[in-house]
Amino acid sequence: MTDALEKLQGLLRELFQFDREDLDFGIYRIMNHKRDEVLKFLDQDLLPQVKEAFAGFRSSEQEKLYERKSVLEAEISNIIEQAAVYGGSPEKNPRYGEATQELAEVKEKLESDEISNRLENEVYSDLYTFLRRYYKDGDFISLRRYKPGVYAIPYEGEEVKLYWANADQYYVKTAENFQNYAYRTKAGVRVRFRLVAAATEQNNVKGGDRYFICRAEEAEYDDDTRTLTVPFEYRPLSTEEKDEYGKQRKTIRTRLMERAEDDLIRHFKGRPEALDALEGECRRDSKNNPVSYLKHHLGRYTAKNEFDYFIHKDLGGFLRRELDFFLKNEVMHIDDLDTENERRVEQYLSKLKVIKRIGYKIIDFLAQIEDFQKKLFLKKKFVVSSGYCLTLDNVPEELYEEIAANDAQYEEWERLFAISEIPNTLENGGNQRSVEWLKANPYLVLDTKHFNEDFKNRLLSNIEDLDEKTDGLLINSENFQALNLLQERYREQVRCIYIDPPYNTGKDEFLYKDNYQHSSWLTMMENRLHLARDMLPKDGVLFVSTDDIEHANLEYVVNRIFGRENFVANIIWQKKYAKQSDAKWFSTSHDHITLYAKNKEVWRPKRLERTQEQAKNYDNPDNDPRGPWQSVVYTCNKTRTERPNLYYPIKHPRTGKEIYPSETRVWGYSSELYEKHAADNRLWWGKNQEKDKPRLKVFLSELRDGIVPDTIWLRKEVGDTQDAKRAILNLFSDSVFDTPKPTKLVGRMSQIASEDNQGHLMLDFFAGSGTTGHAVIDLNREDGGNRKYVLVEMGEYFDTVMKPRIQKVTYSKDWKEGKPVSREGTSHIFKYMTLESYEDTLNNLELRRTDTQDDLIESDRALREEYMLSYMLDFETKGSPSLLNLDAFEDPFSYRLNITRNDETWPEKVDLVETFNYLLGLTVSRTYTRDGYRVVEGKNPVGERVLVIWRNTKEKTNDDLDAFFEERGYAGAGFNHVYVNGDNTLALRDPDSKVHLIEEEFSRLMFETEGS
Repeated sequence: MTDALEKLQGLLRELFQFDREDLDFGIYRIMNHKRDEVLKFLDQDLLPQVKEAFAGFRSSEQEKLYERKSVLEAEISNIIEQAAVYGGSPEKNPRYGEATQELAEVKEKLESDEISNRLENEVYSDLYTFLRRYYKDGDFISLRRYKPGVYAIPYEGEEVKLYWANADQYYVKTAENFQNYAYRTKAGVRVRFRLVAAATEQNNVKGGDRYFICRAEEAEYDDDTRTLTVPFEYRPLSTEEKDEYGKQRKTIRTRLMERAEDDLIRHFKGRPEALDALEGECRRDSKNNPVSYLKHHLGRYTAKNEFDYFIHKDLGGFLRRELDFFLKNEVMHIDDLDTENERRVEQYLSKLKVIKRIGYKIIDFLAQIEDFQKKLFLKKKFVVSSGYCLTLDNVPEELYEEIAANDAQYEEWERLFAISEIPNTLENGGNQRSVEWLKANPYLVLDTKHFNEDFKNRLLSNIEDLDEKTDGLLINSENFQALNLLQERYREQVRCIYIDPPYNTGKDEFLYKDNYQHSSWLTMMENRLHLARDMLPKDGVLFVSTDDIEHANLEYVVNRIFGRENFVANIIWQKKYAKQSDAKWFSTSHDHITLYAKNKEVWRPKRLERTQEQAKNYDNPDNDPRGPWQSVVYTCNKTRTERPNLYYPIKHPRTGKEIYPSETRVWGYSSELYEKHAADNRLWWGKNQEKDKPRLKVFLSELRDGIVPDTIWLRKEVGDTQDAKRAILNLFSDSVFDTPKPTKLVGRMSQIASEDNQGHLMLDFFAGSGTTGHAVIDLNREDGGNRKYVLVEMGEYFDTVMKPRIQKVTYSKDWKEGKPVSREGTSHIFKYMTLESYEDTLNNLELRRTDTQDDLIESDRALREEYMLSYMLDFETKGSPSLLNLDAFEDPFSYRLNITRNDETWPEKVDLVETFNYLLGLTVSRTYTRDGYRVVEGKNPVGERVLVIWRNTKEKTNDDLDAFFEERGYAGAGFNHVYVNGDNTLALRDPDSKVHLIEEEFSRLMFETEGS
């Protein structure tokens, strides 16, 4: 094996992720399962094709050389014979020297036999060079080179081209490596790193960089399963730890790893199999020193979580284009044409053909892996669980007795609302466990998670127009996945989007690759804004908070999606008052809020109410009967040359002299309009006409309602960061969230966005502590509006801060030290749900292939190549739970996935009913369960009436279904579409109405992507 071939094989193992054969989770588990088969294909089928290709080329060239050799030898022999006949010397014949020299060259070529070997090695080397160039830390990055040190980007004649390294990729924000990192030792022991909740007291851990802290004393080894579990916390260092480990991040990480090694080895002393899984040799380093399993994987685990992860949108197309570019510019040297090297062109062409043929096949395999991951990433995710929180005034009284008997609900009410402090008076219903007490406290927020499924179904079945009456939606999910699932349900329905994304300062938990900080951030934003834009109607708007660091980059990416012509304003928000005395350069007192409209020609901002302070600027010193007024300047900043028609004399009313504006300015109004202003007593020359130029009187009574928003938002008007932190402290009695925004700030955005306060929907997909939901609830309280909100948050804040915050502000408008000051609540319903994660999708893949299929693939080389390169992963994972196991739709109420939640993974039921509602984009009017059927009524995005019926087909036959359908009168109820799981014989009276099979529609919609 040549060095070039060995290098290429090593790189291919890395590209196909076989350099991680010990990893036992996610896509690594799948690829390692196929490892032997793929390597066998590469080594025995694919790469030998290079040698085979040049075998044909060698025979062709050598045949020509042998033919030429024979001709030259015959010619030389003839010259020698002729010379002997005539008694002369052959050297005297000029042709003898030429033929002899050419024969020597031909013989040298034939004897060396280096042509094919050289070309074969050049193919391996060129393929290695090409593939190595674009691959970095697990991702393919666009780095096209057309000469040393210079890069080219795709450009198609646009006026302005904005580009960045990851522009053609998806940014994957996933907990994959946090939650499920695992490896296997050569002896078969499985070691799992498990992330657990931080045990250190929060008061001793404040903000800053986070690190992996090993809790070695809690590590466990299970002899039966041969599994070693090592728990880690991911948190900032405590004050004591900072003193111990120092300040440099690299030093801290090294010391933490050393501490973890020492503690774990000490913990498992006397347990040889566990120790071998930690101390055993995993690999050798560059100096040939042994590296232990623990050291190797600790380094990989902690480092992997410090940068991001990408999936290419079209890796196959990208690499094919780049390979063609590479071949034309770096393999085929145009300068060799019309030179003495032109004879090498045939060699170039042969080599080009081989590189392209083999390169395309390698690219096909790489694209299969990447496209498979893209399919998993873009797949609409299952709703894992859903629930409702609603104030008691929305709950039927016939359910109150069950509520009064529910201990878990009362415990939550005490924790959130301190209900034990409510006086047990007759007016208050007396006994807290009585129906009367519940009636007397209508704003207590019931959470369906504390009740069984039957209670939840009975509760929801009593709410007509369920979605219309639901005020908010909270989604616990990575935001790309949430936006992807919500596309049909909220297309062109969100009037206002506000997001406060990570500012990318290095201190806010935004993960990025070395040297790709801003590119990663741009890709993350572009992916999500692209989906969010489709949710805005023509008169919808987008507000985005940023700081100075990413503000310019934000405008790049939003211009790309919304269009530069739809930029409205860059608002400056005064976020704090106190100066930062330790600042190196300037004390930063502001943030940016960038505003774009979906269509700037359609949208206009709602005017803000004029405050009393602003109204004080209007006075009536001359007792004008039209009421208070204020004066504005009567000139404009144009010159006499620019506006000659506005440069004219006017008479001063006291002196009678002709007055001109100035040498550098002109009047702001034409002479005709001036005459009207003067006649209408709208010119103000001062109380005693002492001014040398007039000002124009603007009357308060003649202004439109409200004032035009400006681009400077002061803290006294919309609040600052201290106001936001005080609000959190009042709600929770602790600083449970580091960077909240003030509700007044978000409230102003909602006010500006729309004149309509009824049904106005606001979306925040970086929801954090839930400020946007809080702001919407406060606005509705103030003006009786019916605004709604959708909040998306993937972090731990969802259950600990965001959801409790919405519950609290619903129950009472005033809070202090974590307790309600008043119990003035508001009637409210919000829905919450958790989605399957990309990590869950990966971890629920199952590989299947029959013996018959194995035999067929093994016996047919052409079929095997097509199968391995193009559709192996899709074929063998079909029917996996996360890729839709349609057989399991027999019992749709028991569909399960292995879900990672709260640092543990276990089988959990998936809510197929809710998932399908969102896939259809259904606005639910009613849902109920009856006689074993789950029924949903609503409207699809185009306003057609929809009926969905779910059943366990093993329990409910088609005859049963027909009877239920007839009994409910659905056949003639005017539904445009009816969806049912399982083959059925339903018939509708309206010939234009259709019956659909849920399984078919579910599969189509779950994998439907933009443009598909």
